[in-house]
Amino acid sequence: MSAADNGNRRRRKAEKRGKRAEIFAALALMLKGYRILALRYKTRLGEIDLIARRGDLVLLVEVKARASQASAVDAVSFDSKRRIRAAGDLWLAKQKDAARISLRCDIVAVTPWRWPRHFRDAF
Repeated sequence: MSAADNGNRRRRKAEKRGKRAEIFAALALMLKGYRILALRYKTRLGEIDLIARRGDLVLLVEVKARASQASAVDAVSFDSKRRIRAAGDLWLAKQKDAARISLRCDIVAVTPWRWPRHFRDAF
């Protein structure tokens, strides 16, 4: 097996783990009363893992699956935060009730054998 094949396999495995983490995070937020508006919302400026809403509050959520909560939070780089905010601004501009909406950027850390941890107003 070549190094490229091995790298592709690891990448596919990581993507699969990330999708499962996003679904688990969405479930956790729904149980808290949020409605999931989008999964993996893509724009030309970036991607938002989850967009969730409860009333006039909209969450732009970055989901990280890591071995610990601290490493999950630390994995969200400054550039990632900037891209998520920019993508959120594009999403907000398309909403009819944009003037009423409050945006908040959160992180959901998904760790093995634990319920997802929701870090509110993380960035």
